[in-house]
Amino acid sequence: MIHLLVLIWAFFVTSQGQQYYDPSTCSSEETYPGSRYSCADPQENCGAFLLYRANWDYPTISNITKLFGADLDAVLSLNELGFPTENLRPGKEILIPIHCSCADQLFQKNVTYLVSGSTEFSEIACGVFGGLVKSITLVEDNYPFHGNFTKAGSELVVPLKCACPGNLSLSNGTVQSLTTYPIMEGDDINKVAQKFGVPASDIWAANHLDYRSTVYTNTTIVVPLTKEPSLTFTLPYSPPPSPGFLPTVPVEKATDSEQLRNLYIAGSVVGLSLVLVALIAYGLYLKALKRWKGQKLQSFKTRSSQFSYLSTLSSPRSPQMGRSSRTSCLSPDLLVGIKYSLNQYSIEELRKATRNFSEDTRIDRSVYKGLIDTVEVMIKGSNLKETHRVINVHSKINHINILTLLGICSDETSDDSQSYLIFEYLSNGSLRDCLSRQGNTLHWHRRTQIAFDVATGLHYLQHCIFPSYLHMNVNSRNIFIVSNWRAKIGNIAPTTTIASSKGNDRDTSISFNGGIAPEHMLNGLVSEKVDVFAFGVVLLELISGLEDIDGKQLKESIRFLAGGGNEGRCLEQLRGFMDPCLKDNYSLTEALCLAVLAKACVEDDPLHRPSMDDVMKVLARMV
Repeated sequence: MIHLLVLIWAFFVTSQGQQYYDPSTCSSEETYPGSRYSCADPQENCGAFLLYRANWDYPTISNITKLFGADLDAVLSLNELGFPTENLRPGKEILIPIHCSCADQLFQKNVTYLVSGSTEFSEIACGVFGGLVKSITLVEDNYPFHGNFTKAGSELVVPLKCACPGNLSLSNGTVQSLTTYPIMEGDDINKVAQKFGVPASDIWAANHLDYRSTVYTNTTIVVPLTKEPSLTFTLPYSPPPSPGFLPTVPVEKATDSEQLRNLYIAGSVVGLSLVLVALIAYGLYLKALKRWKGQKLQSFKTRSSQFSYLSTLSSPRSPQMGRSSRTSCLSPDLLVGIKYSLNQYSIEELRKATRNFSEDTRIDRSVYKGLIDTVEVMIKGSNLKETHRVINVHSKINHINILTLLGICSDETSDDSQSYLIFEYLSNGSLRDCLSRQGNTLHWHRRTQIAFDVATGLHYLQHCIFPSYLHMNVNSRNIFIVSNWRAKIGNIAPTTTIASSKGNDRDTSISFNGGIAPEHMLNGLVSEKVDVFAFGVVLLELISGLEDIDGKQLKESIRFLAGGGNEGRCLEQLRGFMDPCLKDNYSLTEALCLAVLAKACVEDDPLHRPSMDDVMKVLARMV
């Protein structure tokens, strides 16, 4: 999966010498493009700089130069310091000149580090070396070490991050060198640019960022320099106090005590007034909240009495007198679960809305569209057990990319406990409808946005609610398109949760209407990667416009992405795979990116598929 993500980003990098920014932290256990800076020529090498911050363990230039194997005199001269044993304040920024070289298509400066005590790799990478190497890189380059810890006495090879500019030219002139800069809390691109006296736009360009980008603490960027850096970039730093003493701050003697006293009095009066106003406002808020809760409780009691569980009663049904007097076979405790959010519809209303469930209102099997109170809705036939399950799921969901459940209906005229679920109806229909429509208007940027919306919705189900749910039925017919061409996932009625599937990962009761992951089809295995596989099939449909019933047809159509062939031939085959409705109005680079991502999602081995978090990071670059 890692090499596929690297391949995806490789097609975005077009300027020699520029490097990709890795937004994952130093301690992240995954490798992303930018975790190490790439090079093409094994003979390429250059002078570069690292920025290191002094700390309690490495407080002197002498300690720091030994740690990095740097030249002591060069470090002293560059930083305008006179004494190698002088204690520097924690956080003092030191520039270290190094020789950066290319090895295995990666720039690096190798140093050795002798481990003094059993410790974590992340502590060495992010603590000792200040984030100038990722912990996962440290682990990978010190095989056969395994796990998160290394023993005392171990000698590690530390591949420090560095890069050469090549022929890189920016607005400030030809770049002479690059400085690897670890981002600390409070940093942003503009602050870093001020430190080094370079345009912020040059830093954005060198790291493939733009003015809207965010850089994160415990990550690194490269700073392009047209000349040797100087200490004028250093900004004040306030370190935490060391254990055992508190810093003392000299206070100058007041020269006008009377004015200061008046100022303190005025400030106290204003502050007290603000506190009183806040207390009064809070009291009014509590009073209003108590009144609202009382009204809500009374409303709930009324509704609970109206919607009692009739299946246990033998008395005859009372005639219906409008919505306020409707009855339902749904128990009051279930209504508590949906938090008063669902409407209760009568079967007469649904028959009227669908012209007695006529064939021309049918969308798919037991799914109909109708009009209730001037609102278009989608009505899905169900049973009592499934209705309970759907309500239980939707009562925990609040997301823009998930189809909204509006209400429920129990058909008490039926002998088989027939019930209906009423969802919002989206004017553009399903994604499959849009792709199949002659002369469809799904432009390329709309398709990439739809892919991102679906990935966001699945990520929400898997990681943002408790318990987390598996959709287990992702396909283009269960994805619905809003009037502004954004996507919502429908048919959220999982038969299992992620938590339960970890304990028993076999479930042969789940049925599919779309791409079936091999491990589920053969062995009934259930995991997050089953949804990832189905999402990959949806991506292939977005690219090609074709429908894939079993997840195999389109998968076979992208075998040309396996590698080893002529690059030009690969792009030509990709053009032939694209939806003809797109004509030539799409980015071939983005199409290749999406195709490679889809190929990764439909890998036979679930361990080789990316997570939804990985998928979102790739797609976020395209929307």
